[in-house]
Amino acid sequence: MNYELKIMKKTILIGVALLLAGLANSYSQENTNQNVFRQLTEELPSPNMYRTISGRPGPEYFQQQVDYVMDIVLDEKEKIISGIETITYHNNSPETMTYLWLQLDQNIREQNSFRSKTATSKMNNQAHISTIMRMTNSFDGGFIIESITDASGNSIETVKNHTILKVVLKKPLPPGKTTKLNIKWHYNLNNLKKYRGRSGYEPFEGLDASIYAIAQFYPRLCVYNDYGWQIKQFVSAEFALEFGNFDVTITTAADHIVAATGELQNGKDVLSSEMLQRLEQARKSDKPVFIVTEDEAIENEKAGTDKTKKWHFKANNVRDFAFASSRKFIWDAMSVPFKNNNVLAMSFYPKECNPLWSQFSTKTIAHTLKTYSNYTFDYPYPIAQSIDASMGMEYPMIAFNGGRANADGSYSKGTRNRVIGVVRHEVGHNYFPMIVNSDERQWQWMDEGFNTFLQGVAEREWDLDQTWSGMPTEMIGYMDDDKSTLSPIMTNGDALLQGGMNSYRKPAVGLTILRETILGRELFDQAFKEYSRAWMFKHPQPADFFRIMEDASSVDLDWFWRGWYFSTEHVDMAIENVKVYQAIFDEESALKSAEYKSKNLRPHIATIRDKDLFVSEIDRDISLRDKYNDPQPLVSEIELNNLDALAEKLTADEMKQLKTGQLFYEISFKALGGMIMPLIIEFEFEDGTVDEVRIPAEIWMKNHQEVSKVFIYDKEVKSITLDPHLETADVNTNNNHWPRKTERIFFNIRK
Repeated sequence: MNYELKIMKKTILIGVALLLAGLANSYSQENTNQNVFRQLTEELPSPNMYRTISGRPGPEYFQQQVDYVMDIVLDEKEKIISGIETITYHNNSPETMTYLWLQLDQNIREQNSFRSKTATSKMNNQAHISTIMRMTNSFDGGFIIESITDASGNSIETVKNHTILKVVLKKPLPPGKTTKLNIKWHYNLNNLKKYRGRSGYEPFEGLDASIYAIAQFYPRLCVYNDYGWQIKQFVSAEFALEFGNFDVTITTAADHIVAATGELQNGKDVLSSEMLQRLEQARKSDKPVFIVTEDEAIENEKAGTDKTKKWHFKANNVRDFAFASSRKFIWDAMSVPFKNNNVLAMSFYPKECNPLWSQFSTKTIAHTLKTYSNYTFDYPYPIAQSIDASMGMEYPMIAFNGGRANADGSYSKGTRNRVIGVVRHEVGHNYFPMIVNSDERQWQWMDEGFNTFLQGVAEREWDLDQTWSGMPTEMIGYMDDDKSTLSPIMTNGDALLQGGMNSYRKPAVGLTILRETILGRELFDQAFKEYSRAWMFKHPQPADFFRIMEDASSVDLDWFWRGWYFSTEHVDMAIENVKVYQAIFDEESALKSAEYKSKNLRPHIATIRDKDLFVSEIDRDISLRDKYNDPQPLVSEIELNNLDALAEKLTADEMKQLKTGQLFYEISFKALGGMIMPLIIEFEFEDGTVDEVRIPAEIWMKNHQEVSKVFIYDKEVKSITLDPHLETADVNTNNNHWPRKTERIFFNIRK
């Protein structure tokens, strides 16, 4: 089929699909169906030739490739970074392209930036000096584009829209062809102590030595895929990027140590023979080896030189490039072996980080890679690095982290945990989104949530006695909050309310609930691994994740996606009522029933009060009494005759079963929140034993508000607890017990 006919056929199919969707939408508006188990037909885009119904890349899936050759100069004296780059753009799409869109992320620091315009602000009768400094900031850190030319050196027309730059091509770029752009640029580096940010430099008082953590530092291509261009302005949500190959040289002061995305190509030119020897030793070591010791770094930071060195790095099939440079760096490294890859884990940090970093950073990298790989895929890159840069931010093969010891070398437990936590989290981002390359700017939860979930798994494998990320109890206060202050997870990144919850915690908790409570570990783990491997080095969308998790687990999860991801409903399940039934089948069981009723039958208050006021007429005049006023047997002769007749009809096996004395516990459950969940019920018996029953969420299918279930035991139940392990993020556990428990609260006294 020729290309024109194929496009025509697709256009017709899309038109029919849109018509049907419109009719379905019209019908749904007239016939509103609030069943929480209805399918996600309206919320998800239709599967197509690019993305299949199973959640995998389709037969015509495509993605662009962008290769970069860059020559970067870090001017330490002027605090300027400049670059000359050649971009090779591979058009793998079915479209002929007449222009390209580039990201100019540093333009968030230009004067009168889009971010500054859209940021809200307030004043009151007190103001912190840092607030005033930010509001009166005259620093200009936006890109200065000196030139943009094509492969022949001809200038190219451009149109700037804040952090996005449109490049109009001289000639249309057909499918399967490439084009080149040459860009020369520079910008002023920001002081991280003054202006914060994800890139810049940190000065140290009394020293001519800073740590440079450089990222988003070069004009780079926006993503173009079957969803079109991702050209949202850079405000706060992170990035969407194409994969490609990088060939980068970085010129810095000669006494700097440089860490970067990719492998160092000219180690013999920039490292001493002793450093090279130590590096080779580290490649074979299962514990950190110092390439630059603390003593060497202390001596080095006192220096300073006008001489320079060029560091040459190459990285293949990565979506971004970042680097760090400083004369203060201590450097240690160790080997992390995988089946087909021997990874070099490395840390770069100043003396101010010790003893924390030398003890924990590189070993945390190694543990993170091993744990994450067990649940996704083996780490495919040659190196993984942790850099102290007083922040937490991630890039391929390199992560900027933070957390330092006190001046005397001491540190608190909280500081230790923060260092380990940020290293684990940022290194973990190598998997999501650096390899499973989701759109961070649109769907933050697809990288932050997945990463936070796996971070929790790694935290438990590191130390079971510590709290871990993704615990359902993290959500209780948030999900029961005022709904006007909440937004669904499925919200554009920059528009999210309470982004920390909606990007990190709630998505992570959702995966924990899926794994531990809804699917179980075996089904979840193989489905999650299926998703991770299907979308390695590709661009997944939310529908792809939802669909592949269902396809690979054989479980319909639309009810969960709708409640947890598309709404702000909360979980509040309750034990509404408990009744205990026991069969009457012979004289003994009938007598037990009658004795129980007699013992628990209390007279009305009126009867109690009247006994103190007067003597009843039949007590005063005994002639009014007859046989019916005499005490009656607890079980009447008629009842006994009926039971004898029943016994004659029952088989020996049926009678034996009844004689076990089974108790039938009928429990009524209510879903008081808008989000339903599986029922996890713990029965504690009078003899001290315990039984746990797990019931799928589908029990709520016919009634979303109230359901009942009968449980049969041959011994007395002492207590019943709903959600005993706090798995479901239930916002109110006071109604999860039978008999009801009294909550004891200790309060503080103030005078």
